[in-house]
Amino acid sequence: MKPFNINFLDHVAIYVKDMEVSINWYAKVLGLKKYQLEKWGAFPVFMMTNKTGVAIFPANLNHDKINPESRNVRIEHFAFNVTNDDFIKAQNHFKSLNIPFEFQDHHYFHSIYVRDPDNHKVELTTIMVDENSFY
Repeated sequence: MKPFNINFLDHVAIYVKDMEVSINWYAKVLGLKKYQLEKWGAFPVFMMTNKTGVAIFPANLNHDKINPESRNVRIEHFAFNVTNDDFIKAQNHFKSLNIPFEFQDHHYFHSIYVRDPDNHKVELTTIMVDENSFY
């Protein structure tokens, strides 16, 4: 028996060299709509279709460059959308397995973050405002 249900992949978060170039590319090439929300400030900028998309963050160009051929390149995190009820079930499930998680209140959403065995950050997120007015 599954402990909780996942609705869909919510978003993938990426760091980019140039926010505007990336925003324009995702809009033009993939037809994604730009969401830049007041409560979150300048970033992330979400590029969405329906309820799925990419969260774009500015890269820190002062950090060491990553070899683009490297298999060590990582995604910052990936998120699965869950209902409010399944959000609570997931927390209870993680507690029962002694898996540490971090809760964050993102105003429009509540999220919990866990790390997989390879240390990837996995987010479960649930909407806290009227879904129809947000999407």
